[in-house]
Amino acid sequence: MTKPLVLVTADVKAVDGYRWHAATSTYLEAVLKGSNAIPMILPSLGAAIDLDAALDRVDGVLATGSRSNVNPDLYGGEASEANGPYDPDRDATTLPLLRRAIERGIPVLAICRGMQELNVAMGGTLLTEIQDMEGRHDHRAPASDVQDERFAIAHPIEIRAGGALHAALAADSVEVNSLHRQALGDLGRNLVVEARAEDGTIEAVSVKEAPGFVLATQWHPEYWIACDGPSQKLFGAFGRAVEAYRLSRCASLAAE
Repeated sequence: MTKPLVLVTADVKAVDGYRWHAATSTYLEAVLKGSNAIPMILPSLGAAIDLDAALDRVDGVLATGSRSNVNPDLYGGEASEANGPYDPDRDATTLPLLRRAIERGIPVLAICRGMQELNVAMGGTLLTEIQDMEGRHDHRAPASDVQDERFAIAHPIEIRAGGALHAALAADSVEVNSLHRQALGDLGRNLVVEARAEDGTIEAVSVKEAPGFVLATQWHPEYWIACDGPSQKLFGAFGRAVEAYRLSRCASLAAE
């Protein structure tokens, strides 16, 4: 049986004199094991890529997290060394990719930077260095070289009753990890808050009246896909959406 294909966004990294287009293995494994789909990394080549041609061949899009931030120039802010690093090639690829995937009804799951990209792609803004804002908690990762400690479950979130995340997780509240210093500011067009942290920080959003599945989380469900129930439920919901899209795409092709 053919499995769905999921495009995974890529960071651009300079290593050994080369420019690498890369995605962290945890995202790829979460798509493979949690969504029963085959991940395919889309290089961040901006306008050189025919996005519709790529989207014609896949059944979902995963926008990953990253150490880099969306350039504030794209949402009316001001770029600075302190706010970086930036990845302009990723911005030029992923923002239009997300807009087009949503327009076409292709399932989208966006995580951390991916959620921030989604908001900016839809005309929203971001808050930077939220740990310095009055009333906000410190959402940054613990200082550690041990990944399990950095990605440890950190705080609860409250989930909007009757929303898309509530349907996926079948819970009013879950515990999540926290590894970010930015957050959503003004919401982009048609974005709906699906969950918040205790300090009001937006932890998940969906897109109102989107023709397909669209969910985004500020936390990292991919890291604990092997053992965390909510993470498994979220990637499972994404997997069911991409499989349904694959079946509809195949039916449309057969009818031509």
